[in-house]
Amino acid sequence: MDTEKPSTSAAAAASAQVMQDQNPLLDSPLHGPTLSSSSSFEALARHDPNLSRLATQMFQKTEEYITHELNAPLEDYRLLEEMNKATIAKYKDMRQIAENLNASTSDLSLKFQQLAPLMQQIDEISDTVDKLEAAAYKLDAYSIALENRVKCVLQRKAGTHVTQ
Repeated sequence: MDTEKPSTSAAAAASAQVMQDQNPLLDSPLHGPTLSSSSSFEALARHDPNLSRLATQMFQKTEEYITHELNAPLEDYRLLEEMNKATIAKYKDMRQIAENLNASTSDLSLKFQQLAPLMQQIDEISDTVDKLEAAAYKLDAYSIALENRVKCVLQRKAGTHVTQ
Protein backbone atom coordinates (compact mmCIF):
# COMPACT_ATOMS: atom_id res chain seq x y z
CA MET A 1 0.00 0.00 0.00
CA ASP A 2 1.07 3.31 -0.85
CA THR A 3 0.84 5.76 2.02
CA GLU A 4 0.36 9.35 1.25
CA LYS A 5 2.90 11.74 2.69
CA PRO A 6 1.48 14.76 4.47
CA SER A 7 2.26 18.19 3.15
CA THR A 8 5.46 19.82 4.30
CA SER A 9 3.84 22.47 6.53
CA ALA A 10 1.62 19.93 8.25
CA ALA A 11 4.60 17.65 8.68
CA ALA A 12 6.65 20.45 10.23
CA ALA A 13 3.88 21.28 12.70
CA ALA A 14 3.47 17.66 13.69
CA SER A 15 7.20 17.22 14.14
CA ALA A 16 7.37 20.39 16.34
CA GLN A 17 4.54 19.00 18.50
CA VAL A 18 6.40 15.73 18.95
CA MET A 19 9.63 17.56 19.88
CA GLN A 20 7.77 19.73 22.39
CA ASP A 21 6.21 16.67 23.98
CA GLN A 22 9.66 15.13 24.33
CA ASN A 23 11.36 18.27 25.74
CA PRO A 24 12.85 17.23 29.12
CA LEU A 25 12.49 20.78 30.53
CA LEU A 26 8.72 20.67 30.13
CA ASP A 27 8.24 17.17 31.55
CA SER A 28 7.82 16.27 35.19
CA PRO A 29 10.04 13.35 36.11
CA LEU A 30 7.18 11.67 37.97
CA HIS A 31 4.02 12.76 36.20
CA GLY A 32 4.93 13.50 32.62
CA PRO A 33 4.31 16.76 30.78
CA THR A 34 3.37 19.87 32.83
CA LEU A 35 1.27 22.87 31.94
CA SER A 36 4.02 25.38 32.61
CA SER A 37 7.59 25.41 31.47
CA SER A 38 8.71 26.99 34.75
CA SER A 39 6.99 24.62 37.19
CA SER A 40 9.04 21.74 38.53
CA PHE A 41 7.33 21.46 41.92
CA GLU A 42 5.79 18.17 42.82
CA ALA A 43 3.65 18.36 45.96
CA LEU A 44 4.18 14.80 47.14
CA ALA A 45 7.73 14.29 45.89
CA ARG A 46 10.72 14.50 48.22
CA HIS A 47 12.88 17.56 47.70
CA ASP A 48 16.31 18.69 48.66
CA PRO A 49 16.04 19.91 52.30
CA ASN A 50 18.49 22.76 51.65
CA LEU A 51 16.35 23.91 48.74
CA SER A 52 13.22 23.70 50.93
CA ARG A 53 14.91 25.69 53.69
CA LEU A 54 16.06 28.36 51.25
CA ALA A 55 12.60 28.53 49.64
CA THR A 56 11.01 28.91 53.09
CA GLN A 57 13.48 31.68 53.97
CA MET A 58 12.76 33.38 50.67
CA PHE A 59 9.00 33.29 51.31
CA GLN A 60 9.49 34.59 54.87
CA LYS A 61 11.70 37.43 53.66
CA THR A 62 9.23 38.21 50.89
CA GLU A 63 6.43 38.24 53.47
CA GLU A 64 8.42 40.60 55.69
CA TYR A 65 9.20 42.87 52.75
CA ILE A 66 5.57 43.02 51.60
CA THR A 67 4.39 43.55 55.18
CA HIS A 68 6.78 46.45 55.63
CA GLU A 69 5.86 47.88 52.24
CA LEU A 70 2.19 47.79 53.22
CA ASN A 71 2.81 49.10 56.73
CA ALA A 72 4.81 52.14 55.58
CA PRO A 73 1.79 53.94 54.08
CA LEU A 74 -0.26 52.84 57.08
CA GLU A 75 2.26 54.50 59.39
CA ASP A 76 2.18 57.58 57.17
CA TYR A 77 -1.60 57.71 57.51
CA ARG A 78 -1.35 57.28 61.29
CA LEU A 79 1.14 60.13 61.47
CA LEU A 80 -1.10 62.25 59.26
CA GLU A 81 -4.05 61.42 61.51
CA GLU A 82 -2.08 62.49 64.61
CA MET A 83 -1.05 65.69 62.86
CA ASN A 84 -4.67 66.37 61.92
CA LYS A 85 -5.75 65.80 65.53
CA ALA A 86 -3.07 68.21 66.76
CA THR A 87 -4.13 70.76 64.15
CA ILE A 88 -7.78 70.40 65.15
CA ALA A 89 -6.85 70.98 68.80
CA LYS A 90 -4.75 74.02 67.88
CA TYR A 91 -7.57 75.49 65.79
CA LYS A 92 -10.01 74.89 68.66
CA ASP A 93 -7.66 76.83 70.96
CA MET A 94 -7.31 79.61 68.40
CA ARG A 95 -11.09 79.71 67.96
CA GLN A 96 -11.57 80.02 71.73
CA ILE A 97 -9.00 82.83 71.86
CA ALA A 98 -10.71 84.61 68.96
CA GLU A 99 -14.10 84.27 70.66
CA ASN A 100 -12.65 85.65 73.91
CA LEU A 101 -11.06 88.55 72.02
CA ASN A 102 -14.35 89.25 70.26
CA ALA A 103 -16.22 89.27 73.59
CA SER A 104 -13.58 91.53 75.18
CA THR A 105 -13.68 93.91 72.22
CA SER A 106 -17.47 94.06 72.42
CA ASP A 107 -17.30 94.78 76.16
CA LEU A 108 -14.70 97.51 75.63
CA SER A 109 -16.76 99.04 72.84
CA LEU A 110 -19.84 99.10 75.07
CA LYS A 111 -17.87 100.66 77.94
CA PHE A 112 -16.41 103.26 75.58
CA GLN A 113 -19.91 104.15 74.39
CA GLN A 114 -21.01 104.50 78.00
CA LEU A 115 -18.00 106.67 78.82
CA ALA A 116 -18.32 108.87 75.72
CA PRO A 117 -20.79 111.35 77.36
CA LEU A 118 -18.59 111.53 80.45
CA MET A 119 -15.51 112.16 78.30
CA GLN A 120 -17.47 114.93 76.53
CA GLN A 121 -18.25 116.48 79.92
CA ILE A 122 -14.57 116.19 80.89
CA ASP A 123 -13.62 118.01 77.67
CA GLU A 124 -16.16 120.75 78.43
CA ILE A 125 -14.89 121.07 82.02
CA SER A 126 -11.32 121.25 80.70
CA ASP A 127 -12.31 124.07 78.33
CA THR A 128 -14.06 125.87 81.20
CA VAL A 129 -10.99 125.40 83.43
CA ASP A 130 -8.79 126.83 80.65
CA LYS A 131 -11.08 129.86 80.38
CA LEU A 132 -11.16 130.22 84.17
CA GLU A 133 -7.35 130.02 84.28
CA ALA A 134 -7.08 132.70 81.60
CA ALA A 135 -9.51 134.86 83.57
CA ALA A 136 -7.48 134.24 86.76
CA TYR A 137 -4.28 135.38 84.99
CA LYS A 138 -6.07 138.50 83.75
CA LEU A 139 -7.43 139.14 87.23
CA ASP A 140 -3.96 138.63 88.72
CA ALA A 141 -2.45 141.02 86.23
CA TYR A 142 -5.20 143.54 86.92
CA SER A 143 -4.78 143.18 90.70
CA ILE A 144 -1.00 143.71 90.34
CA ALA A 145 -1.60 146.77 88.20
CA LEU A 146 -4.20 148.05 90.70
CA GLU A 147 -1.82 147.40 93.58
CA ASN A 148 0.90 149.36 91.80
CA ARG A 149 -1.53 152.29 91.27
CA VAL A 150 -2.56 152.20 94.91
CA LYS A 151 1.09 152.27 95.96
CA CYS A 152 1.69 155.19 93.63
CA VAL A 153 -1.26 157.10 95.01
CA LEU A 154 -0.22 156.37 98.58
CA GLN A 155 3.32 157.47 97.86
CA ARG A 156 2.04 160.73 96.38
CA LYS A 157 -0.12 161.36 99.38
CA ALA A 158 2.69 160.50 101.72
CA GLY A 159 5.04 162.76 99.76
CA THR A 160 2.59 165.68 99.92
CA HIS A 161 1.93 165.11 103.56
CA VAL A 162 5.57 165.34 104.44
CA THR A 163 6.07 168.67 102.68
CA GLN A 164 3.16 170.33 104.34
